[in-house]
Amino acid sequence: MKCPKCNADMIPTNRHGIAVNYCQSCKGMWLEHQELEELEDKVFDFGDDEKGTLIFSSTTTTAKCPECDALLRRFKYRLYDLEMEYCENGHGYWLDEDEDTRVLELMRKEETKFQRKLLAEDKWTAMVQHMHSGSFFSKVRDLFR
Repeated sequence: MKCPKCNADMIPTNRHGIAVNYCQSCKGMWLEHQELEELEDKVFDFGDDEKGTLIFSSTTTTAKCPECDALLRRFKYRLYDLEMEYCENGHGYWLDEDEDTRVLELMRKEETKFQRKLLAEDKWTAMVQHMHSGSFFSKVRDLFR
């Protein structure tokens, strides 16, 4: 498989416990669709629906998919300040040097925000349930007597 950026041969390698095709020349990597999901799932385990939309809009590049030669499309990864490229035919994603590490950082932050949201929702639910209990209303009513 040839690198879509520098046309060097890519080699199979392991990054963050995931088998990817890696270019030793430009240090980029090709991840198949499920491999990007596996990478994200290393730090974010609340499911794909909670991750948000992966691609909102994209623009055509001059790089070609190493599997089908279609032009890759550039997009902002989940609207973060991280640009990636993907094959419209669903073959995979091109990540430049260390962008896999950046994906992990972003997903880690997203998981922390999601955990805080769940905690806030749990606290709100407990408070509402407490307010609806007879003992709470009795205490409030007794304050005004």
